[in-house]
This record gives sequence, structure tokens and C-alpha cells, in this order.
Amino acid sequence: MTGASRGIGRGIAIGLGEQGWTVCVSARSTASATTSHLPGTVEETAAAVTAAGGHGIPAPCDHRDDDQVRAVVERIATTHGRLDLLVNNVWAGYERLNAGEWEEWNAPFWRQPLALWDAMLTGGVRAHYVASALSADLLRSAPASAIVTVSMEAGAAHTPAFGVAYSTAKAADDRLTEAMATQLRADGVAVVSLHPGLVRTEGVMQFAEHLDLKDSQSPEGIGRVVAALHADPSLLSLTGRALSVSDLATRYAVDLGLLER
Repeated sequence: MTGASRGIGRGIAIGLGEQGWTVCVSARSTASATTSHLPGTVEETAAAVTAAGGHGIPAPCDHRDDDQVRAVVERIATTHGRLDLLVNNVWAGYERLNAGEWEEWNAPFWRQPLALWDAMLTGGVRAHYVASALSADLLRSAPASAIVTVSMEAGAAHTPAFGVAYSTAKAADDRLTEAMATQLRADGVAVVSLHPGLVRTEGVMQFAEHLDLKDSQSPEGIGRVVAALHADPSLLSLTGRALSVSDLATRYAVDLGLLER
């Protein structure tokens, strides 16, 4: 479970914990070195997974460092010998936004720092590719395994509300899903992208005054959807697709924790 110290990643980890999963929680923020003013560490999420009924294992990892990712995968292989589910959620694309750069986020691309592109493509799409590539053999050796990459509706169609780098990165994630699914289907590994709606993460809630939170989703609700998705005996029929969290919640009768007002 990558990028799980806070936000959607934390919610997915807890949702899996509720179903008794053993979850390896990877991210950069730790008890001794956090990377954001926002709350959340790998140790805290791992503890929350255990409290929910699963077994949480903290695994500090900078997913921009291939050697660190390889070390986490090797640890899983040595300790467990298999991997049933890889959730690609690590995402450095919101770092500047979470730090308060709301105007920058909404500026035209020629007014945005070039570093924003690198954060999204290196700390997002490339990180998802690397984690998937290094985990592929473990996934191929487990029955009914899957890769779930957290993307966004910007991957399906561009609208003026989405920045250029953001829209491009999410489209790349969805194409990555489609391409990996083609090669992994014969091994029984399902690969899907997930399109959440507006989720009440720590980062989102600091900008609540700018947002309409009606019908926004809870992070834990996303987790319950992922758990139900993996339990679906027909999961392989969905491989290669980008799936709406709302549609999946209806399909599996999952409570997304929608906010009404």
C-alpha cells in the first residue's frame, strides 16, 4: 500500500484492515521524520490497520528511490512469499498545493513552476510504474491478485478545471493500467485504475472554504470499495479499465461516507 501515511492511502489501508488484511504501509512520513505539516505517518496508519482488525506493517519508503522500493518488495517476498494486492497511491503532485499554493495550483501552466510536472510524473506515474514492475513476480505467483492505481477522472477526459500537468499525469496513469493489464492478464493479475470523487482528505479539508463538499467521499469509504473490488470473483473481467468509485460503491453496496448538507 503505497503513499499511505495519510489521505486516500490511509483510508484504503484501514478499509483493508477491516477485512483482516495484512497491509504493508509505505510512505515517506515517519514518526521521526514527517514530510508535511499535515498529520499522518506510516506507523500511525499501520497501527490504525491493526486496530481495525488487520495487521499493519510500517515500511518507510521514498518511492522516488528505486532501491528503497526494491527493499520493501524484497522484505515482503522474504516475510510473506506473495503479494495479493498492490495499491499505487503515492503521489507527490499535491505537495505544493498542500503547502498552501492554492493560487499556483489554479494558474495557467506557463505560470506554474516546472517542478510541478516533475512531482507528478516522477513522484506519481513513474513511482507507480516502478512499484508495479518490481512487484510483478510476487503478484504473478499469487492467485486472484491485482494492481489498483489511484487515478482521477482527469485521466478520462480533460476539462478546463484540470491543470495541464495534472491532466497529463492522470491520463498516463490510466494508460499505464491499460498497458500493464494486457501483459498481466494471462497470469491472472487484474489491473485497474480507480477514479474517486472529491475525498475528504487532510489536504482537501484545509481548503474546505473553497470547495463544495456535498457528496464528498470519506477516505475509509474508498478503502471499503477497494476491499470489495478485490473480493469480486469476476474482478479479472474489469482488468484494464478505469473505474469510478461511485459506480463501484453502488455495485458492491458500500457506504462511501458521503457528506450531506
